[in-house]
Formats: sequence, C-alpha cells, structure tokens
Amino acid sequence: MKLFKKLALSSMVLLMVCSAAFWAVACCGNDKDYNKIQLNEVTHSIFYAPLYVAINQGYFKDEGLSVTLTNGGGSDTSMTALLTGSADIILAGPETVVYTNQEGVADAPVVFGQLTVCDGSFIVSKQQNTNFTLDDLVGETIIGGRKGGLPAMTLQYILESNGYSLGTGADKINLRTDVAFNLTASVWDGDASIKYCTLFEPTATNMEKEGKGHVVASVGKLSGSIPYTCFATKKSYLQEHSDVVEKFLKAVAKGYDLLNEGDLDEAAAALLPSFEGNTLEDMKTAIISYKAINAWSNNMVLTQESFDNLMKVMLNAKVITTASNWADCVDNSIANKLLAA
Repeated sequence: MKLFKKLALSSMVLLMVCSAAFWAVACCGNDKDYNKIQLNEVTHSIFYAPLYVAINQGYFKDEGLSVTLTNGGGSDTSMTALLTGSADIILAGPETVVYTNQEGVADAPVVFGQLTVCDGSFIVSKQQNTNFTLDDLVGETIIGGRKGGLPAMTLQYILESNGYSLGTGADKINLRTDVAFNLTASVWDGDASIKYCTLFEPTATNMEKEGKGHVVASVGKLSGSIPYTCFATKKSYLQEHSDVVEKFLKAVAKGYDLLNEGDLDEAAAALLPSFEGNTLEDMKTAIISYKAINAWSNNMVLTQESFDNLMKVMLNAKVITTASNWADCVDNSIANKLLAA
C-alpha cells in the first residue's frame, strides 16, 4: 500500500501550510519552544482516557509542558500532520508508522509509547441482543472502519480467524471499510439496511442513550492483545528532544495511575471536562468498560511480541506483503527508562 497515494490531497493542503511556516522560520529565525507540544489525536474517545486525565489534572503543566490537542479524524490524517510538521507528536494506530517505514520516508516516525493494548471499539446493533455471537453477523453488513486502518483490520482478523468468510451473500459477513472513521455513526444511523457497526466510547454509549443502538460486544475482548493506539514522533524529534518526550510520558503515566488506582468518582470527574455534553455517569460507565478489558498499557512499552501480532493482522488484511522490523518502527528507550526508575 502506498501511503502517499492514500494521503495525496490532504498532504498537498498541509504541505502548503507548512511551506509558509518554513519560509517564516527561514526569514525570522526558529525560536520554537519545544516545551509547547502540538499533539494530533486520531479521534476523540474515552479510550484515550489517560491522556485527557493528564491534561485536565495539570500533569503536563507539572512537567513544564503545554499541550495543544487537535483531532485528525483518522490515522492517515494524523500521520500527514506529523510528516508535514504541523504536529510534534501524534496519537494514532501504529499501522501508520509501518506504512511510512515501508515507504522509506526520510526521518521516519517511530512509536515511543503505547497507550492502548487492545481494540477499544464495541459492536453496536440496531436491535437489542443479549445473546450476541459472531454468528449473528452472517448475512449482515457491519461498518468496521476505514480500509487500511487498524479498527477494520482487527475486525477482519477476528472474523477470518474464527472461520467466517467476508463478502456479500447469505453465508458471508459484509465488512464495509468505505466509510470515513469519524462518519461511521452517522452513516450507520442513516441507513436502516445496516444492522451493525463498531463504535468507540462515548459514541457507543450515546447511541444507546438516544435509543438508536445497543452495545452487544466488545471487540477488545475478541481481539486480545494488540498495540492499538500509540504515541509516535519523528526519529529526529525523539533524538533531539528526548527530555521533552520523557516528561510527556511521565505525565501520561500519572493519568493512567489515577484511572487505575484512584477512586472511580475522582477518575470520572478528571475525565469529564474533555467530553462536554456527557455526564459523570457516562464517564464511569466507559471507564469501567475499558478497565474490564485492560485497555490501557501499564508501562507504555511496545514489545516485539505485540508488534508481531500487529504484523499478523496487517498481513492478513493484505495491506502489506512483508512484515516490518520491530526495531525500525519502535523506540522504547524512554518508556524503558521510566519503567526502570
């Protein structure tokens, strides 16, 4: 898969913006404060709770950092932001790092910290089904994410590993991968012929509250361990600003500790400011759901075994033909340093 063919249009727009920034720096000098981090997230979800808790509780400020958060609306767009310089760090699926690695991109991005260790989406049905199994998907359509993105590839791997065939027909499961990640809920809700989709929190719970759908299964329980969402940056940034990266991961680790060890009410209150329009009870429900599947990494180290699982998923989806080298895509130096402290 050619990454830049997928991202051509968005890249052109961002490159024009970044080119203007480049000439401004060339003329006026580079006085960038590297303690001010531009962070682009693939989407906004309670799945990334340790990050938001760290922001809301002032853990980044405690480390002398300021974080500006923007939403990419998909891993491909987030990676484009990193490659073109509009983001210093991204929170996205590690598959995008693999794509750039295989493209031979100069100053290639690397994963330096793992945030989530399994799929964080939930299968949502238009009908209530307390006894749901994957058999219920046979003969039906499910919107599973964008082609080439980890949500869609993970679901494909789960289904095919369990002996199901993908495609159209009464004996197959129609896995749709033509819907933009951030449009999944609206497309699914607007088409009565599609019974199933996969959604993250808080969207899944909100669909239930609005009477539009019912959460029937956790994809994370079905998928098992896989490096699902990670922090990545360019190799040069990691080398030149390792002190900033270390402070960044320290803050995120504090967010994880509050969620994992703190009182549920306290954790929910710390998360709520990042999700206006939701309630404290919504936060509690989501936190409980994600803790139940051990969604968050307790040390942010992406192991070779976990990376190899990612390679199996990507090879199965045929988005790559050969596996990438773990050492080329992952740098655990900072995460290991914090683990040993």
